[in-house]
Amino acid sequence: MASVARVDLDGNPIKPITICMIGAGGFIGSHLCEKLMSETPHKVLALDVYNDKIKHLLEPENAHPWSDRIQFHRLNIKQDSRLEGLIKMADLTINLAAICTPADYNTRPLDTIYSNFIDALPVVKYCSENNKRLIHFSTCEVYGKTIGSYLPKDSPLRQDPAYYVLKEDESPCIFGSIEKQRWSYACAKQLIERLIYAEGAENGLEFTIVRPFNWIGPRMDFIPGIDGPSEGVPRVLACFSNNLLRHEPLKLVDGGQSQRTFVYIRDAIEAVLLMIENPARANGHIFNVGNPNNEVTVRQLGEMMTEVYVKVSGEPKLETPTIDVSSQEFYGVGYDDSDKRIPDMTIINKQLGWNPKTSLWDLLESTLTYQHRTYAEAVKKAISQASATS
Repeated sequence: MASVARVDLDGNPIKPITICMIGAGGFIGSHLCEKLMSETPHKVLALDVYNDKIKHLLEPENAHPWSDRIQFHRLNIKQDSRLEGLIKMADLTINLAAICTPADYNTRPLDTIYSNFIDALPVVKYCSENNKRLIHFSTCEVYGKTIGSYLPKDSPLRQDPAYYVLKEDESPCIFGSIEKQRWSYACAKQLIERLIYAEGAENGLEFTIVRPFNWIGPRMDFIPGIDGPSEGVPRVLACFSNNLLRHEPLKLVDGGQSQRTFVYIRDAIEAVLLMIENPARANGHIFNVGNPNNEVTVRQLGEMMTEVYVKVSGEPKLETPTIDVSSQEFYGVGYDDSDKRIPDMTIINKQLGWNPKTSLWDLLESTLTYQHRTYAEAVKKAISQASATS
C-alpha cells in the first residue's frame, strides 16, 4: 500500500482520484487495476461485461487493503443508462472497450466499426458535457501502412527511418482499399481519435489518446476452446501460444514477413500510470507506447517463441516448427496488412520521461511461463477428450 506521499513528475503531491475504467476486465484493464490497487490510493469504478481477469481483486470485503477502492459494475456500454452517472461520479474516464482482434475485422466489420466508433461516442460526449478528463485507448493500426511500403522493393529509401518510423504528429494514416475490410478497425479508431481531438479543440475536452504498439504479457487474449470460443482466432501471441501448447506447427501468415515491435504489459502500464497522474503533461497529447528495440518479423517472433517454449516447458521442439499459410486461407477474403510498425518515442519521452525496459526474450519468457503454467494441463485434457470422442 502507498503510505509515503506520492508526487507527480513536477514534484506536486498526487491527490487520490476516482477513475471510471471501461473495459476493466480485459487484458490491459486487469493489469492497470492491479497497478492502481497495489501502488496508488486511487479508486476504480470497473465497468465490463466480464470480470474473470480481475476476480482476484474483487474478493470479499477486508480480504485486501483495497477492498473499498474498487467496485465492479457489470454493464455493456452499448445499452446501459447507468453509463453517464458512473462517468459523472469519476474524475477521469479510461476507455479500453474495443473489438481488437484482426480476425474479427474481416469477418465482423460492422461489429468492429460499431464497437470502436459508435459505442465510444456517448463516452466522449458524457466526458465533454460533464467536464471530465478522458484517456482513450486507440491503436497503432491507425497509421495503416508505411510510406516506405509504396516504394519499389529494391529502393534504398525503404531503409530510411523517415519512410517507416511512425510519429504521432506527422505520419499520415494510409489504409488499403475499401474492399480490404481489415481496415474497418483502423478507420473506426482513427475517426474516434479525430472526434476526441475536435472535442478538445471546440469544447475544451481534456483528453489523452494512447496508441499501443503490441502490448503483450500474461492474461493476453484467449486460448481457443479453453478460456475462449472454440472457433475464432486470437491475436498473434495467443495464436502461437495455442499452437505451442497443442504441439502444432505455428502458422505464418503470408510467410510471417510483417515487422512488429512488442512491449511488455508491465512496462506499458507504467506509461499509463504516468498519464493518469500527470494530467498537465499528458492532456492534449497522443502517445505512442511501444518498444522500438523489440522489433522482429512475425517469422522471427515464431522462432523465438518456439525456443523459449522449449526452455520453459521442457518439451521437445517439433521437427517442423512452422508452416506458411496464405492470409486468405487464414483470415478470409479482404485481409490486408501493415508492413512495419515502429513507434517514434520522442513525445512520450519528452512529456513523461518514459522508456520501456524489458527485452523481447525476457517478456516472452515471462509470458510463456504463465501460458504454460495456466493452460498446459487444460489443453492436454481437451486433446485427450477430443481423441476419445472421435
